[in-house]
Amino acid sequence: MPSPAELPITGYLDRFSHRPGERFTAHVSVREGGAARARLVRVISGDPNPEGPGLRFEDLSHRFDVTFAGRRQAIRIGSHAVVPRGPVRDVGPMTWTALVWLGAHPVKEAVVIAEGDVVLALTPDGVAGAIGGAVVATPRPPALRCWHRLWLSADPGTGRVAVGMVPLDGGAETVATAVVPHLHLPAGGARIVIAADAKGGRHLTAKVEDPALLGGYRDSYPHPAATLAALDPIAGWDFSRDIPTQRILDVGEQHCDGYLVNLPTRAMVGARWSGREMCWRHAPEDYGAIHFHADDLGDCGWQSDLAFTVPDDLPSGAYALHLTCAEGEDWLPLYVLPPKGEARAPVAFLASTFTYQAYANHARGNADAAYKARVAAWGAYPHNPDDFAIYAGSTYNLHPDGSGVSFSSRLRPILTMRPGFLTFNDARGSGLRHYPADTHILAWLEAKGIAFDVITDEDLHEEGLDLLKPYRVVMTGSHPEYHTIRTLDALSDYTRGTGRLMYLGGNGFYWRIAVTQTLPGMLELRRAEGGIRAWAAEPGEYYHQTDGAYGGLWRRNRRPPQMLAGVGFSGQGLFEGTHYRLLPAARDPRHAWIFDGVDGETFGDYGLSGGGAAGFELDRADPALGTPEGTAILARSEDPPASFVTVPEELLSHVKTVTGETPDALKRAEIVYFDTPGGGAVFATGSITWCGSLWQDGAFQGPVSRIMENVLRRFAD
Repeated sequence: MPSPAELPITGYLDRFSHRPGERFTAHVSVREGGAARARLVRVISGDPNPEGPGLRFEDLSHRFDVTFAGRRQAIRIGSHAVVPRGPVRDVGPMTWTALVWLGAHPVKEAVVIAEGDVVLALTPDGVAGAIGGAVVATPRPPALRCWHRLWLSADPGTGRVAVGMVPLDGGAETVATAVVPHLHLPAGGARIVIAADAKGGRHLTAKVEDPALLGGYRDSYPHPAATLAALDPIAGWDFSRDIPTQRILDVGEQHCDGYLVNLPTRAMVGARWSGREMCWRHAPEDYGAIHFHADDLGDCGWQSDLAFTVPDDLPSGAYALHLTCAEGEDWLPLYVLPPKGEARAPVAFLASTFTYQAYANHARGNADAAYKARVAAWGAYPHNPDDFAIYAGSTYNLHPDGSGVSFSSRLRPILTMRPGFLTFNDARGSGLRHYPADTHILAWLEAKGIAFDVITDEDLHEEGLDLLKPYRVVMTGSHPEYHTIRTLDALSDYTRGTGRLMYLGGNGFYWRIAVTQTLPGMLELRRAEGGIRAWAAEPGEYYHQTDGAYGGLWRRNRRPPQMLAGVGFSGQGLFEGTHYRLLPAARDPRHAWIFDGVDGETFGDYGLSGGGAAGFELDRADPALGTPEGTAILARSEDPPASFVTVPEELLSHVKTVTGETPDALKRAEIVYFDTPGGGAVFATGSITWCGSLWQDGAFQGPVSRIMENVLRRFAD
């Protein structure tokens, strides 16, 4: 029977965006099978709050509307390695072995190596070896967070079987032995699986190094740290080789190479890590471990069910394929770009698709009864990642052993990237973040009659500055947090020229990520030193496996957000907000046009995101971190809620900060403006909740809306 933890109907697209004449392919699973329908809608507003703009779609079924035969498509979660052809050898005494590091004991049996019916595994109680139905097990499991040599040995001549473990720190070995009558071993040449069983189940969550098949029988292992070369294996896989790839290479004479499934994490410190190098590229032999996880998920690999070719005359914008079947519905968001090299409007909205992907299926543990009651009352998106672990978590979640999730795929259903998805049960607003929160901007543009194109982070990474050149102004979303070196360079080059940037969020341009053409649809993140972090990378594991670059904060990579946007992350609290107060620079004739029509000295004490325009995550200016000379600080938040804290990278000690100000003083958002030498300009709001305050008293109106319109119309002119 299908798992009840699957949606009635769901899916994903080949990518988030395409241009006219290009084709989206949809990969859909219908849990119970049967007829299903897909139709095109334009997404105008994704906020289901009855006090806000509401869920608004334009029905475009006359453009695309198909019925198809739905079928259930399985998700095979869990990473492992596959060797399609194992080594051929004589049927004599054999040993299967690997170095293993555990962060947590398995709750059920997890396989280290499987070759046919020969299995070396870990159980909650010990190390187990199984051959032909006979099982031998140690009386206790390996200690946590230290390396052990595990092995299973068998001699068909005597029927002896041994399974053992020995720590590499000099501790005593533990061995269990038995005699198995009529013992038969595989002759070789068959499939071998590492970190799962032969069917791709019983997944292991652990670091593994040097898995190998050795000749001979061992009921003791006197040199557990021996290298593969010293072991002279029949087959042995050196994980320190080809780290950026999904290949595993056999150092044995038969070259039984294999491949990885579901993106386990490479460039992990191994059993022989010396600490002399922090970058795996400089000492790959120190990084011979792969961290496998039972909940890893790369490309779902579903078959495509339908295709939608973008009509030449379809305007650039935010759309979705609305999926329906007898049991339910879902939406697959997509963006349509203008033809390459063209702009159909002077304004471009840059959708933060890398950030949407980093947060994809963030299971927060907050989908309680009150949250679900609000979802039902508002008719919001009804599904939450807390209830659907099968679709895998986000880079804000942890694996079963407490290690952080380093990879996120867009080739899977993403429940958090849906119109109407509520992140929080927001007491003062809608509780939206990311994709649905950014529809506040799209709905505002629609209400103001301002023409715009949509582009995405992934397009910007691929096309660089050429994507931005046709536009007078580029608007970010509410939280453009995750960027590659190519997206940052493109935005910097754009503003150094005649481009105008409106940074409309907070905590933007914060984390460095890696994407690569060899792993389409995947995003890699290492949460290295500093920053507000959901987890911390282990020392020595700060460099991406895919591009070899140092991960972590852009600030730690000498590219603070202030260099691009004038402001950078400084304070954070619960999902609540406060107001801004104008500063003298706001009344300077050079900047007064920004506040034309805004009365009073304070504004923004309202909104659909936490009830205030300055909230949740706040950015401030700092010349020492790159805020350009001549930047005008126009307004500053005040009275931060009690939940707010100063972010760690601003603190040198519990009392001393990087600026010399008090920690409390750094819990502020600042609105800034500066011109660039090339004729461009930047306007930044310094708050993640700013765009929620475009709405006031039942319409897109009020001071925040007026400021936005003043800036955008001047920039687009």
